[in-house]
Amino acid sequence: MATKRKAGSADHPKEGVAPGPKPELVIKAPLKATGQKGGKATVASLSPAQPSSKPAKVSQPKSRARPAQKVAAAASPKPKLAPKLKPKSASTVPEDIGTQSPVNPADQQPHQPDKPEPPYQAAVAPLAAFASQMWQANPLSKLLPLDMAAIVEAVSTVSAQALEDPARANDEARELTLKLWQNASDTWTAAIARWSGQASPVTDRDKAPGGEVDRRFDAPEWEQNPFFHMMKQTYGLLSEQLLKQAERADLEGSDKQRLAFHLRQLIDASSPTVFLPTNPAALRKAMETGGTSVANGMRQLLADLDAGRLNMTDTEAFAPGRNLALTPGKVVFRNKLIELIQYAPKGEKAHEVPLLILPPWINKYYILDLQPKNSLVAYLVDQGFTVFMVSWKNPDASLEETSLDDYMLDGPIAASDAVRRITGAKQINAMGYCIGGTLLMMTLAALAAKGDDRFSSATLMVSMQDFTEVGDTAVFMDEPHIEFIEKQMLERGYLDSRHMSDMFNMLRPNDLIWGAVVNNYLMGEKPPAFDLLYWNADGTRMARAAHSFYLRNTYIENNLIKPGAITLLGEKLDLRKITQDIYAVGAEKDHIVPWRAAWQVTRLTGGDVRYVLAASGHIAGMINPPAKAKGGHLTNDSTSRPATPDDWLAGAVAKQGSWWADWAQWLAAHSGEKLAVPPMGSKTDKPLCDAPGTYVMER
Repeated sequence: MATKRKAGSADHPKEGVAPGPKPELVIKAPLKATGQKGGKATVASLSPAQPSSKPAKVSQPKSRARPAQKVAAAASPKPKLAPKLKPKSASTVPEDIGTQSPVNPADQQPHQPDKPEPPYQAAVAPLAAFASQMWQANPLSKLLPLDMAAIVEAVSTVSAQALEDPARANDEARELTLKLWQNASDTWTAAIARWSGQASPVTDRDKAPGGEVDRRFDAPEWEQNPFFHMMKQTYGLLSEQLLKQAERADLEGSDKQRLAFHLRQLIDASSPTVFLPTNPAALRKAMETGGTSVANGMRQLLADLDAGRLNMTDTEAFAPGRNLALTPGKVVFRNKLIELIQYAPKGEKAHEVPLLILPPWINKYYILDLQPKNSLVAYLVDQGFTVFMVSWKNPDASLEETSLDDYMLDGPIAASDAVRRITGAKQINAMGYCIGGTLLMMTLAALAAKGDDRFSSATLMVSMQDFTEVGDTAVFMDEPHIEFIEKQMLERGYLDSRHMSDMFNMLRPNDLIWGAVVNNYLMGEKPPAFDLLYWNADGTRMARAAHSFYLRNTYIENNLIKPGAITLLGEKLDLRKITQDIYAVGAEKDHIVPWRAAWQVTRLTGGDVRYVLAASGHIAGMINPPAKAKGGHLTNDSTSRPATPDDWLAGAVAKQGSWWADWAQWLAAHSGEKLAVPPMGSKTDKPLCDAPGTYVMER
């Protein structure tokens, strides 16, 4: 029996939403979303067991009281640095995924008693809380997403560690002092040599923590002026010493990672480049402009404080439909969660198997269709593919109860039904970017359980299914932070886009935060007009029920790799039942989806997987048109399936240029011959408006 859909769905559209045909899918009733924790199946309270019958909410008031549920005031989650957590296992995936039963790490290890709380913790907690309150009272906290409480606790942790071994602390202090004196001596020796006309000693280019070239110190004064040179060298030595203390901390797994992250927050915020009196380039410009640059910087600072956000790009320079998202197309389907865009073909023929793209719903789709020179959509159309794009709605409190089942039904299921009606194709290809790829794999697993083979192949762009190792995002995805996010969502009905934006920006603070501070406020320059940064600032909200379910079943419990641990669309998900061919691409410097995590899909499914590793990061590595002839990528054409990411890397071959051409060749082989292009829309899916549509414009 088909399950009755909620009001406001595709079957019962709200006012202003065009009706669409019912998704061609039979669901077992009742729907139930289950998680697995501690080896016991539990019913997730984050998504209703039965579809809600209550009417859709109107737009939310500022503050909403909830019966029988006391919501804590919004505040930063308590930092968690004390060594209480057990380390994650190296992998919870069975060695032979096709034959072994699911592994529960809790069953493999004997219970380890929690370590006692360090005695200094009782004194640190009020100090951290006080520091957080003082920072929140500072107007700059609106612009700079620093977690001051966590920074204070991180410094307290390494300080207490030093006090536990005074002899070693004394030796390290003596060694650091000698280095500082040697640095001062070398600096003034070099200065005297230059002043006397002798050759100056050659200095290697300074590098940031991690070994990369540190662009913050590009100004020539950092080398030529002894005062600034000594300041830079001192900053580097102190930063290095602090991070060494973090490495030696008696913490486990993500706790040590969290400690180092918050110490790096302090190091980056303390750089001499972010203060006017200690930034030689800003001082030079102030002198050259007679103080005009300082006045401009102050005006921009006051404007940003008034707006409540740090402007990283010129927000007036771009707009979807004006100079972004320009590939011609029509919105041919709309429901409460998506608009479906069909792009106009180039020429009279196109591959018979169409392509459906699922972007992440935590951002807007036009990252894949920026400007014609760097549009992945335009490139695919030029290669002869029939391309459809999902454009997600920016949810408000009226969509609070929208579940992940709804995102699957009204997202890839409804979109694929419309694509097949319009093109007449029995099967289609699909591509998912980031979290869109995770949703795609959940959908494929649910459809595999139903015997539904509507998808012929899948492409995953920097997408995770195994959340064992999540890189730097682990700092934000522990239990205290998830609880904090859920409290915020209970108050509003959604997670504000500012939260996700701050999190991603803190993963690259020198590029995305402190670089903007120096440019806008110290140098007095207007923010640059950069399409990627404009898209980055054009965020979306997250519906409460769906987002909470997603976070807990991925980052907290890693249930997607446990066969049967998640139930969606009435089916227990098992990635091993996915038999479609898959093209997966990771990015070498991705801080959000580490490339080794993206590789894990090669071990999780029953189909053939081609994995490609692109250069650069989560965005720049994916948006790399071949015409630029920049970067490179790695492929491994071995017929055997490597056992580990490092085994794959050992057999990989480096190739110059973008990975787009490699994917287009693979996709063409899975898209059939070229036939007459399909019409734009159909009798039941008539064009509603021009691309980029209306949902992408919602703020």
